Amino acid sequence: MTANLFDLLPLRETTLSNRVMVSPMCQYSCNSEDGVATDWHFVHLGSRAIGGAGVVMTEAAAVEPRGRITPQDLGIWDSEHADALAPIASFIREQGSTPAIQLAHAGRKASKRRPWEGSMPLSPDDGGWEVIAPSSDPWPYEDDAPPTRAMNQDDIETVITAFENAAQNALTAGFEIAEVHAAHGYLLHEFLSPLTNQRTDDYGGSFQNRTRLLREVVSAVRSVWPNDQPVFVRISATDWLPDRDAWTVEESIRLADHLATSGVDLIDVSGGGIHPDQQLPETGPGYQTTYAQRIGAETTEDIRVGAVGGITTPEHADALVRTGQADLAIIGREHLRDPQFTLTAASELGAEEITPPPQYYRAYPGIAPE
Repeated sequence: MTANLFDLLPLRETTLSNRVMVSPMCQYSCNSEDGVATDWHFVHLGSRAIGGAGVVMTEAAAVEPRGRITPQDLGIWDSEHADALAPIASFIREQGSTPAIQLAHAGRKASKRRPWEGSMPLSPDDGGWEVIAPSSDPWPYEDDAPPTRAMNQDDIETVITAFENAAQNALTAGFEIAEVHAAHGYLLHEFLSPLTNQRTDDYGGSFQNRTRLLREVVSAVRSVWPNDQPVFVRISATDWLPDRDAWTVEESIRLADHLATSGVDLIDVSGGGIHPDQQLPETGPGYQTTYAQRIGAETTEDIRVGAVGGITTPEHADALVRTGQADLAIIGREHLRDPQFTLTAASELGAEEITPPPQYYRAYPGIAPE
């Protein structure tokens, strides 16, 4: 039978209530530099769970302090973070959604001001910190970029351990899905792409070496994550730099096979972010979804895929699943515009499987119990 947007999606022993996921979207809204979730995070994430999404995923949560993009980023490197996130995860679960968290390290894109403050680099004197990356090339800012230090073996081992500890903290907080962020030009993506990885050791050069750190991080996360709960990985399927030696869709397909055998259950397929010179495709509806379709169709191992990018209507999200382009519709900006996207979709498409909370029945006469 053909699946639709409102069908259950079993992943190990975790069953998603439908095929809609709230994409991780940075909020840059921690009150200080401690990375502790606030009321903003509770309302932001909780309202999307009330809105019916099958998975509600946090923004990128830094696995160590130097892995933050900005000083106001969410963290998951300490038990204090788990304590603050636990009520949020619990509330999401109470609404029938699956609570998920994205584990991240910003690499050379760390230590910046928030987007609405210009996104320019922060020096240590201004509250910034040392930036690490696979190689010493900094992010190409228009103005002089701060120094970027190439990671040594100790740094690599520290990062792997940080992801493992972060996964344990996330589990303690009650999250049921852990997603490893290896996209958008952040640290793990920087190791994958030959554009940003000029190493000559076991972590650079060949495809096997450039993917080594991600595979080791996944193994570390999987070692503490329960066998009955899924692990996702978000990747940029392509660097969108066809004229340079960069990461390609073909390499993403190879990587997906490796990740499937490492215990990854779903590839969250995005694109770009490694360099400002990237050549984006025409950014219309579903402009990135063909990458998910290719990875799902061309991998030899059994792995699920999620599509993201320009999914704005219920009809489009449903069509992605019905036509087999993706197993999960991952929706970001439209969830900012409409926190109740899934309820809206169910109402418009006549899906009786999805019902609002009783407090909202009066607004959804077509799908609410009589």
